[in-house]
Amino acid sequence: MIPIELFSHKSETVHVAAGEALFREGDEGSLMYVLNTGSAEVFIKSRLVETLEHGSIVGEVGLVSPGPHSASVIAKTDCEFVAVDEKRFQFLVQQTPFFATRVMRIMAERLRATDRLLDAANA
Repeated sequence: MIPIELFSHKSETVHVAAGEALFREGDEGSLMYVLNTGSAEVFIKSRLVETLEHGSIVGEVGLVSPGPHSASVIAKTDCEFVAVDEKRFQFLVQQTPFFATRVMRIMAERLRATDRLLDAANA
């Protein structure tokens, strides 16, 4: 989890109604999002891989390397996400060094989880 307080100033919020998508697999992405309120689910190829709660981040890969999203994020309840662009991300990294480490840790954990899912599917 990322402390949501880091995003309390000058942050754009995105409201997503229950059942709607923040983004879908294959959509172009260049922003990271932090879930402020509600809960959402992450799907890869229509398979539920993660449930997001307050402070969870998504879209971090698209922020680091813009391109198509590898997953879909669907709001389980009404949600509010904080959008983080590259400029804001760089500012946060400079002002709060643990932030970058936390984002990298989340990316590594998701890569390992995806590897396990692929291994299980191929077994």
